Amino acid sequence: MNIEEEIKSTIKLSISKKVILNLTVTKNFIGDRFNELLKPYGISSEQYNVLRILRGQRGNPLNMQDIQERMVTKNSNTTRLIDKLLLKEMVIRNTCPENRRKIEIQITENGLNILSELDEIIEKYELLITKKLTNEELETLNILLEKIRN
Repeated sequence: MNIEEEIKSTIKLSISKKVILNLTVTKNFIGDRFNELLKPYGISSEQYNVLRILRGQRGNPLNMQDIQERMVTKNSNTTRLIDKLLLKEMVIRNTCPENRRKIEIQITENGLNILSELDEIIEKYELLITKKLTNEELETLNILLEKIRN
């Protein structure tokens, strides 16, 4: 179904508008399904992103500013996300010994276990979402999306 049919447009849309609408509808399509995968684990996609960032530190803590810079969703309230993950015992928060104004966050074993459970589920989801595209199409799409952002 093309975008005009999907949104039931009664007027002809310019190609620029079609592209923007397609990107928006596709983002929501992918995000809604991703959030459904995370729902049984009681975490949001932003919290998942924080956990992935922290897992990538391989046991080393990361300060709040560095987490914020690495977030996929840049406008996320990182402090609120960390507070929720603290309540779920997926992260710990400590004061930096060298700079007492700096707060360091570290993933817990519980957080690592949740990510470990999700790894295969997320991988299957990503393959399902992209299975209609060839590797060449995926490469081209990736290049085009990066070109839009840069």
